[in-house]
Amino acid sequence: MTIPLFRTFCVIGPGLIGSSVLRRLRTDPGLVDRIIVADRDPAVLERIRCLDLGDIITDDIPKAVAEADCVMLCVPVGAIAPVAGTILPYMKPGAILTDVGSTRRSVVDALMPHLRDDIPYVPAHPMAGTEHSGPDAGFATLFEDRWCLLTPAAKAPQEAIDRIAAFWRAMGARIRIMDVDHHDTICAMVSHLPHLIAFTICGTADTLAEDMRAEVLDFAASGFRDFTRIAASDPTMWRDIFLNNSDALLGVLDRFSQDAAAMAKAIREGDEKTIVETISRGRRIRRSLLENRQA
Repeated sequence: MTIPLFRTFCVIGPGLIGSSVLRRLRTDPGLVDRIIVADRDPAVLERIRCLDLGDIITDDIPKAVAEADCVMLCVPVGAIAPVAGTILPYMKPGAILTDVGSTRRSVVDALMPHLRDDIPYVPAHPMAGTEHSGPDAGFATLFEDRWCLLTPAAKAPQEAIDRIAAFWRAMGARIRIMDVDHHDTICAMVSHLPHLIAFTICGTADTLAEDMRAEVLDFAASGFRDFTRIAASDPTMWRDIFLNNSDALLGVLDRFSQDAAAMAKAIREGDEKTIVETISRGRRIRRSLLENRQA
């Protein structure tokens, strides 16, 4: 008989990531014995009931966490510290607190005053997602072969780190443990900057003269369509990400702006060598992603 990783597992905020975790747990019932799902939105809870993604579904968040052996916060990064501060007094000693936030430094700094010595904190960032949100957006294979980055608190016991790592491996993910600041710089480059560019390009298209704007939308080629896909992402979530990872994001944005200016200069001056080298570098990056099973 398989021993579950957690007897009682609680998800707060069952959106895309949270509901995908819940679906995976339903496909592998040996991982946990009981699933508690909590949210303040009655409509979200009703969808979770209809989808049968929890054993206990409640808006009583303090009661939900009091029974849990692990609490996973799947709320926007700007809400992680406030929600954690609210629930930590109600968590039982030895229970593990984790989250799925895509920024780390600002969250850790805001959360530190609330942490308890008897509650291990092991944040994890699954590098997976789509442009969709809400309980209906999730699917059980979302994390398959994706990276999940763990940034455990300095005092987190190894046993707690190992259990969260095992949990995400059971979700199908690959695991890497890293420092919070290194995490934020990496994510600024591979996730946050591309979203910023996508939102900005779509904004630029929206400000064109009305007749040209219509044609842009009518004749959108694959490149523009790719940008619009990630530009469809949730505004509240990405507002919080940009504001909570501003230092790292602005750093990589400055670097990108310099590189874009260099490419513009090459085009202006007919510098074929620089243009070809830049395009070739992009092709090499794409091939590397394919070889690493990340595309």
